[in-house]
Amino acid sequence: MSRRLATTLAAATLTLLTLLGLATPAAAAVSTQQKLTVLTGWTQTSAASYRAWNSARADRAPWAEYGFDWSTDYCSSSPDNPLGFAFKLSCHRHDFGYRNHKALGAFAANKSRLDSAFHADLKRVCATYNAVVRPACNSLAWTYYQAVRAFGSVAAVSPADIDRAARMKADAERRAAARV
Repeated sequence: MSRRLATTLAAATLTLLTLLGLATPAAAAVSTQQKLTVLTGWTQTSAASYRAWNSARADRAPWAEYGFDWSTDYCSSSPDNPLGFAFKLSCHRHDFGYRNHKALGAFAANKSRLDSAFHADLKRVCATYNAVVRPACNSLAWTYYQAVRAFGSVAAVSPADIDRAARMKADAERRAAARV
C-alpha cells in the first residue's frame, strides 16, 4: 500500500470514527504527522472529504488541539456567489487547505491536489443547478479553478469573466423560456 493511500485511509478512518462518536480526535498532544493526516483527509477531491471538513468546520471544538487555521476571505476579491452560484464554502475549504498546508510546510507538495479539490467542490455546486444554467456555472467554476491554479487566488477572476458567464446564463434562460 502506498504511503499516500495509507495516509488518506487513516485520515478517513479517524474522521469517520470521530463523527460516529467512537473516538476523540485529540486525546493527547497532536503531532505534526497527525495534523497532516487529518488535513490530508479533509482536502481530497471527494464529496466525502468535503462533508468531513464541513462537519468539522461546523463543530470545531473537538479539533481545537489541532490548531487549524479556519480563517478565510472566501473567494478573495472575486464574488463569493457569482451570478447566485454558491461558491462561498468551496472557497472557504480552499483557503483552509492553503493556509494549513503552508503552516505545516507542506504546501508545494499539495497545491495541485488542493486546487483540484476546489474545482471538484465547485463542480458539485454547479451540479445542483438546473440544466439550463449549469453551463454558465461550470464555466465560472473552470475560470475560478484556472485562477487558483495559475495564481493561487481567485482574485485573478476578472469582471469580464463574470460578464461572459452572465451572458451565457441569460442566453440559456431566454432559450429555455422560448421553448415553453
